[in-house]
Amino acid sequence: MTSKMIAGEPILFLRTKTNQVVALRDICPHRGIPLSCGLLLDTGEVECCYHGWRFNQEGHCTRIPSLTKDQDFDLSRIRVRTYPCLEKSGGIWIFMGDEKNAALVPFSYLPEAIPSKPSLKLRMIFPCSVDHAVVGLMDPAHGPFIHQSWFWRNKNVLHEKQKTFEPTPLGFKMVRHAPSKNGRAYKILGPSPQTEISFMLPGVRLETISALKKTIWGLTTITPITETTSEIHHLMYWKFRGLSIFKPLIYLLAKTFLKQDQRAITLQQKGLAFNPSLLLINDADTQAKWYYKIKKGYKDARDQKIPFVNPLKSCILKWMS
Repeated sequence: MTSKMIAGEPILFLRTKTNQVVALRDICPHRGIPLSCGLLLDTGEVECCYHGWRFNQEGHCTRIPSLTKDQDFDLSRIRVRTYPCLEKSGGIWIFMGDEKNAALVPFSYLPEAIPSKPSLKLRMIFPCSVDHAVVGLMDPAHGPFIHQSWFWRNKNVLHEKQKTFEPTPLGFKMVRHAPSKNGRAYKILGPSPQTEISFMLPGVRLETISALKKTIWGLTTITPITETTSEIHHLMYWKFRGLSIFKPLIYLLAKTFLKQDQRAITLQQKGLAFNPSLLLINDADTQAKWYYKIKKGYKDARDQKIPFVNPLKSCILKWMS
């Protein structure tokens, strides 16, 4: 069993005998103690440590030890909330909304060709809301200032970038293009590498880099833990031989980049503590504007019980970085 806080809710994850992942609310409805403090029994039930109440993997109460044989009590009245979840490509995806609506949200985040397990994975906590984590990671103009490194870039050398963007069902993508000059490392895949970067609600970024028959996928997910804390997972996938020898170096570089972003987010909180008005400019901050726009549009559509229609249009954005 594993307990995690997601969007302010305590969630208990466990596996069935058939190796399926199940998610329950990690609170016993009797006296409120976390179910994760108890035991996972061979029957697959969770036994609360306080009074021994048991719950099956559908969240139904199956035993209350304090009841006597002549006490007529309907156990079916007691249930712990369950959350629909899916295990795919080394990650567990959970639906935090009304479970009745889970079937209405198709899982479209990962391409079919992606491997079943990541070749590399990183986890980091950012001390900020999910909105600031999302905007911070999609920001195209902070690179020369936050990611300064002798092996990467210098803030005194800026280049004009021009990229084409298109809407997708749950977000937008920077269409396939040749990497920037500071992306020479991509040539390890072969000549003329191409990259495509997609963002999808609620906080999923997928970069696909390919050359010839070789492909690397970089998946970044942002999970709200509380209103002021977000969890970042970065997973990389590849199928071909030869790259694994560079895995320690790739891990070091990815960790360095994430820690640089984490430091910027941490410093940002000192200013945000005063609740200032924030200014987003066109092009360099347009992706941030899109995020807020489609997030609101999606919520409005769900509230009105109508299909979400992405309001974004294809366009070209320009910025210096």
